[in-house]
Amino acid sequence: MRVIRALHELGIEAVAVYSTVDEGALHTRLADRAVCVGPASAAESYLKIPSIIAAATTTRCDAVHPGWGFLAENPAFAEACADNELVFVGPTAKTMARMGDKAVAKQELVAAGVPVVPGSEGVTDLEGARAAAEQAGYPVLLKAVAGGGGKGMRLVKDPDELEGAFQTASSEADAAFGEAGLYVEKAIVPARHVEVQVLADANGGVLTLGERECSIQRRHQKLIEESPSPAVTAEIREQMEDAAERAARAIEYRNAGTFEFLLGPEGSFYFIELNARLQVEHPVSELVTGFDIVREQLRIAAGEALATAGRAGRRGHAIEVRINAEDPSRDFLPVPGRIERFRPPLGPGVRVDTQLEDGALVPPQYDSLLGKIVVWDVDRPSAIDRCLRALAELEIVGVPTTAGAAIDILRTEEFSSGRYSTGFLAEAGKRLPALTG
Repeated sequence: MRVIRALHELGIEAVAVYSTVDEGALHTRLADRAVCVGPASAAESYLKIPSIIAAATTTRCDAVHPGWGFLAENPAFAEACADNELVFVGPTAKTMARMGDKAVAKQELVAAGVPVVPGSEGVTDLEGARAAAEQAGYPVLLKAVAGGGGKGMRLVKDPDELEGAFQTASSEADAAFGEAGLYVEKAIVPARHVEVQVLADANGGVLTLGERECSIQRRHQKLIEESPSPAVTAEIREQMEDAAERAARAIEYRNAGTFEFLLGPEGSFYFIELNARLQVEHPVSELVTGFDIVREQLRIAAGEALATAGRAGRRGHAIEVRINAEDPSRDFLPVPGRIERFRPPLGPGVRVDTQLEDGALVPPQYDSLLGKIVVWDVDRPSAIDRCLRALAELEIVGVPTTAGAAIDILRTEEFSSGRYSTGFLAEAGKRLPALTG
């Protein structure tokens, strides 16, 4: 939906793909044409490269935008696009392959002078993970070398947990990304998850769009994001943006990407991974900078240079709340179903990105994300108030959602003061009504 709208604003025809379970979904009707690429299973539809390429070539497409899931960070897909004379809206297959292996990416950025979290030298087996964990010191994180979204990731607090966590994370990574490899990182506790959005063209131009605070998470997946981060000073911001710019130049990055960092309580930060794609939380950066990131992606892919480079100007404060079809009182268990009624919030400073409508199906095969409520206001307290108002207006009937949990979080002292970390939900969950039922 997001990409189709940007295409139409630029006068470009849009072709959507869908699986049989998504037949008739709103994105297939908003597009100029839609092509079925297979049955409900993602492995037989949205992850099947020949089917996606066939859909593009038979409809005589010029380019493919991969979105932010499924094949978005798959270098084989980017290469298949190039082999079929399709422009891939993203980095080159070569860059994606280098950065898709999270462990290799860390090594490359160390060479560029970017600080990284201590851990294994690269992908490792169980014994290597044990040795790396002992050297770095517990707690540690096991992380999949491919993919993202918190899949294939486990926090290990002591040596007795390592073997079981390694097997579980490896199996989960293999199922999600077709790659079972893991690497080890020292768990920085307490820490904040802060990321820097970049745009880079083929001529060496790099534009950084400030940072996003993404520490409100469950299962290592983000629930609420904001920009600017309440924990980042002007000095730290410049250091992080400078590190992201140097990293982008070192790896010859092109198109939109996000460099993710852990920010320690004393102000030090460490690179953890590069998301070589558009991200779900990109709207908060758009609202505070005025840049349409998807339009910029398309222009860069068309060979155009960035109109400006360096640091994007910023104004005001933006907050994004992800609305998922999950039951917060049951450890955020995904709950598929059918939407009986949907009424989005409206009014000044409110943006809603969603595919929902009355009667829409929320299938069990894919991610539980229903949409995003994004607000902007002149300062952080006003943005929080506006976000609470928007969430109170939101009406979704048919499946449980995380909206109530978001309201509870926004009302806490930790969030209102800006003093929170990635451990917030684990620490405060029992105080939140939506999480206790």
